[in-house]
Amino acid sequence: MIQVLVVEDDPVAADAHQLYVGRVPGFTVAAVAHSRAEAVRALDRTPVDLLLLDLYLPDGHGLQLLRSLRAAGHSADVIAVTSARDLTVVREGVSLGVVQYVLKPFTFATLRDRLVRYAEFRAAAGEASGQDEVDRALGVLRAPQPTRLPKGLSGPTLEAVTRVLRAAPDGVTSGATGVELGISRITARRYLEHLVTVGRAVRSPQYGQIGRPELHYRWVAQGR
Repeated sequence: MIQVLVVEDDPVAADAHQLYVGRVPGFTVAAVAHSRAEAVRALDRTPVDLLLLDLYLPDGHGLQLLRSLRAAGHSADVIAVTSARDLTVVREGVSLGVVQYVLKPFTFATLRDRLVRYAEFRAAAGEASGQDEVDRALGVLRAPQPTRLPKGLSGPTLEAVTRVLRAAPDGVTSGATGVELGISRITARRYLEHLVTVGRAVRSPQYGQIGRPELHYRWVAQGR
C-alpha cells in the first residue's frame, strides 16, 4: 500500500481528500495534517510515500514546508493540490520533487487518474533498455490529452451545463437546464449524456405523478 499524508488546512477539503484517496486501490491515508507544523510532526511519527500537499497553509507556504523536508532528508514524493496557477511556483515545485499538480476544484475522477498514474510510475523497476523506455516511464505521469468532444458539442456550452449541474445538489432535468441556459431540452440532454459518458454525472429515472406515469430523468454531478 502506498502511504499518503494529506496536508490541507480546510477541514472539509481534508476530509474529502482523505475519502478520495481511500477509494483508490493501493493507496491508504496514513495521517492528515492541517498545517505545516502538523505535517512535520506527522512525518516524524509516520513514514509516508506520498504527500497530497495544499500549497497555502496557515503557517507557511507548502513549498517552504517541502524545502525544509528535503533539507531534513525526507524523500517522499508530492502531489500538489492547489488553486495556485503561477507557473513560477509550478517550476519551483518540480525542482523540489512535486510529481503532479491538481488544480482546485477537482473531481474524484481527476485525483484518481493522477494517483493511478503515480502508482504506475512508482512500480517501474529495473534498468531501462534505452531512451524510449525512460521516456515511457516519465510519460506515465503526464495527464492525457483532452478528449475531443463529440460532433455538435462545444466546449463553452459544456462548461455552462457543468456549472448548472454542479450547482444543483439534487440534480437537474434536461428541461430545467435548457431553460437556465437558453438552449433546447434536447440539446441540454446531449450535453448531460456526454457528462455521464465521461464519468462526471450519473442519470437516474424519475417517474411522473399519479395519472402521468411517463418516465423522466434527472442528472446528478459525480465526484463532488
